[in-house]
Amino acid sequence: SLESSGLLHSVPPYISSNASSMFCVFKSVSLWFFFTSLIQSHKPHFLAVHCQEVGGKNYAESMSHVDSFVKELLSSDAMKEYSRARIYLDENYKSQEHFTALGSFYFIHESLKNIHQFDFKAKKFKKVVGKETCSETLENTPTLEKEKFPQDYFPESKWSRKGFIRTRWALADCAFDLVNIHLFHDASNLVAWEKSPSVYSGTRQKALGYVLDRITDQRYEKVPYFVFGDFNFRLDSKQVIESLCSTATMQTVRAADTNEVDKLIFRESDNDRKVILQLEKKLFNYVNQDVFRENNGTSLLEFDKELSVFKDRLHELEISFPPSYPYSEDSSQGKQYMNTRCPAWCDRILMSPSARELVLKPENEERSTVYDNIGPNVCMGDHKPVFLSFRITAGAGKPNANKHKCCVVQ
Repeated sequence: SLESSGLLHSVPPYISSNASSMFCVFKSVSLWFFFTSLIQSHKPHFLAVHCQEVGGKNYAESMSHVDSFVKELLSSDAMKEYSRARIYLDENYKSQEHFTALGSFYFIHESLKNIHQFDFKAKKFKKVVGKETCSETLENTPTLEKEKFPQDYFPESKWSRKGFIRTRWALADCAFDLVNIHLFHDASNLVAWEKSPSVYSGTRQKALGYVLDRITDQRYEKVPYFVFGDFNFRLDSKQVIESLCSTATMQTVRAADTNEVDKLIFRESDNDRKVILQLEKKLFNYVNQDVFRENNGTSLLEFDKELSVFKDRLHELEISFPPSYPYSEDSSQGKQYMNTRCPAWCDRILMSPSARELVLKPENEERSTVYDNIGPNVCMGDHKPVFLSFRITAGAGKPNANKHKCCVVQ
């Protein structure tokens, strides 16, 4: 299996007067049909897919299948018009110090004449030619930066695989960074409920802040950047539960041997004391899942607060799709959430203020921007894919050249 979050970015030929761009976030190989349909529909010229948990949970046994999948992908009919590719897979699961299980796939359409990739060691752009796949020790690959977060960032996990990979590209007269990211999850619903914001929210804030500081430091020219992947952003647990169970009474169940809280049960004050919510470490069983799907769950967006800390550094287009996690992995229940966590928008496509300028067009220009999910009614694993599609004008970076020097290709 392959858990992935990705960016699908399409740009037309360098000589074209305008360009189309698309970003996308994926989870699981089973969405192949929808992935290829998306390519056929949007016809991207530059395609990037960011993956997390390469090899799946049983990566030691499954990693060999990833290489087979990559070969199938490169030789498939859907990708036959993509004459250049760069694929980076962190498959070195024996290295506890470095293994992130991240993977980044980049495909360039044959009609895109000029595209360059940055060499971080040589500190210059180089023209992209042919197809290359890099795996094992990605930390020694000059065309990317890869880091695994320190273990003390998330001490509850015995061996966290969370981290980020950064690449830099230049096309359509503009340079930009693409950052593949996987942040820390909520280890326990009971701990997440204890205070607002939760301790896990603070851990993710620390890690994301570290990434943003790293990609905007003084080592290289600053360029627009897109950060996308599994942020594991969650709704504010305490506040959303208090809202969902505002008229309920809470019963606390403790473990007999340790006296620690084992379960919380929220019951209606009347109506025969009907159970509204049962909360355990890995159980979030709410009586009415429709609240997370109706009107795309937008009534709950007020509890989606983790991005607000970075409001001056990261932007996002309006969310118009239901929470992307945790979906049932039963193939017959494509719209059903698992009763393990409170549904949340974990998978996101975020961008710097300067990158947002490339995405959003003046009112008098054509708008073809879409931020949505893929296969809303079909099972694709526990995460639902998300994509961003937009058009970018060739030479869009030129007005800002003095600001971020995005036009300089050496």
